[in-house]
Amino acid sequence: MTAVRIAIFALVAVGVLLLGVRIYYEYVANPRVSRELLEEPDGERAKRVMLLTLPDGRRLPVNYLRKGGMVYAAADGRWWKPLAGDGADVTVLVRGETLSGRARAVRDDPDYTTRIFRELRPDAIEGFGTLVEIRLSE
Repeated sequence: MTAVRIAIFALVAVGVLLLGVRIYYEYVANPRVSRELLEEPDGERAKRVMLLTLPDGRRLPVNYLRKGGMVYAAADGRWWKPLAGDGADVTVLVRGETLSGRARAVRDDPDYTTRIFRELRPDAIEGFGTLVEIRLSE
């Protein structure tokens, strides 16, 4: 097998694997976790995972940190893209309580992001993910 064929095979295999992971999370894992958050707002998972509703109506379970009038989330994928720039209005379900706020993907302040990630994800690799801050409405 030539080097070119091996490279093409490897790229296709990685693509299929990534597609499989995305399908698993979108159609199996996320709906199961979302259901658990709705049915067990005082459960162990609800202490660290919230349900975020994006402007397009998608609902995603994401890790969170709540501090006063702010809620922080860590985005591993690209779901944060609609929150770039000035951000957008979102709702969150935190331990059975539905809250509204303005969410913004923080891409311009690495020191702030690192400081929040140390609390939000103390075991994560530094620099991995995008910080999303949600300023809750009064």
